[in-house]
Amino acid sequence: MASFNHFVLLILLTITLILWAEAIPSKEEKKEMERQLKAINKPAIKSFKSEHGDIFDCIDIHKQLAFDHHLLKNHSVQLKPTTVPECITGNNTSGRFGLQQEGISCPDGTVIVKRTTMQDLMHAQRLKSMGFDGPRPFLTERNNTDLNGKFYFAKADIGPASFSGVKGNINLWKPKILQDQVSLAFISVGGGPKEKFASISIGWMVNPSLYYGDYVRLYASWTIHGSQTGCYDMSCPGFVQVSKTTPISAILQPISIYDGPQYELRLSLYQDRVKGDWWFAFKDENIGYWPASLFKSWRESNNANYASWGGQVYSPVTEKAPVMGSGHWPIEGLKKAAYVSGIKIIDRSGTVFDPEVGSVKVHESRPNFYKAIYVHQDDEPWLRAVYFGGPGEIKA
Repeated sequence: MASFNHFVLLILLTITLILWAEAIPSKEEKKEMERQLKAINKPAIKSFKSEHGDIFDCIDIHKQLAFDHHLLKNHSVQLKPTTVPECITGNNTSGRFGLQQEGISCPDGTVIVKRTTMQDLMHAQRLKSMGFDGPRPFLTERNNTDLNGKFYFAKADIGPASFSGVKGNINLWKPKILQDQVSLAFISVGGGPKEKFASISIGWMVNPSLYYGDYVRLYASWTIHGSQTGCYDMSCPGFVQVSKTTPISAILQPISIYDGPQYELRLSLYQDRVKGDWWFAFKDENIGYWPASLFKSWRESNNANYASWGGQVYSPVTEKAPVMGSGHWPIEGLKKAAYVSGIKIIDRSGTVFDPEVGSVKVHESRPNFYKAIYVHQDDEPWLRAVYFGGPGEIKA
């Protein structure tokens, strides 16, 4: 028996060493990653290390990564939007999410950005090798199983129409997933012809390979030309950060408790109707924006044509589809299922309104794994909400 146990341990050690060796980049790969890090991480005026081990840099607002994009070479930073919908105050409200609880703030004239590390690049490279090559538009029907992995969603959509913004309050959960899986909740806008479809999404994400650890993080993503160009957060040029206190990819706490207290993210995506830029507001603070020049496919007005709220997961084809949201079916309702409440549409005049009941359609790519329910009873306090999620393939 002792001999057999020794043999098993030897096999496990061998497998571990093989995986460890595969994870070590070659000399050429390491040199290329060092070049990428130098391009991504701009010189810091000041730096902080969070209690979770993340490093955040204070970067000159005019020298951030966004301006490496060829369409933004001559872009002038907009410190605030020219026009603001009635729902956005522009004030930074106090809260328990992100780095505000740690008292981290950058000096005037700088913005706060999470530093990219060699480990981050190695994780991203590993995910890409497994088929996860970046964000996919939530507003198309491409999300399903293919050679690159399993991409599943459960969501509520509106469109085609014409929008200049969307709102929603997403409750926070921490789905238990494997190292190579992804689970997230979002609000999103998109538009343009099929071959040039572009989208912007914001919300929370658990992605142990893209980020350090299995923490729940604030995320943003954008795509243009289908899913061929775009990225998460600030891993490539495009998004212009303006906040000096709240970075994208900050860890979010506390987390909702099943049949207990619920904690929400109050999020908005809206268009500056004069400049055409698309702004990301978190708790009514403007975090930053995507310049209008990135989304030329959204017609001359730059309005979006689709809006969406819900959840998405990813898993390699070799693994079972993971938990979405709380891991419970939406029929369980408040305090037990994931939701996006307070669903609102912002029209081209900047007016915020509830979407018409008949205009909202629920879509589920794998109903036996995940479902979505749109709630709109006028006698209920949770007007215009979508409950979504499920246990995934593990328990289905």
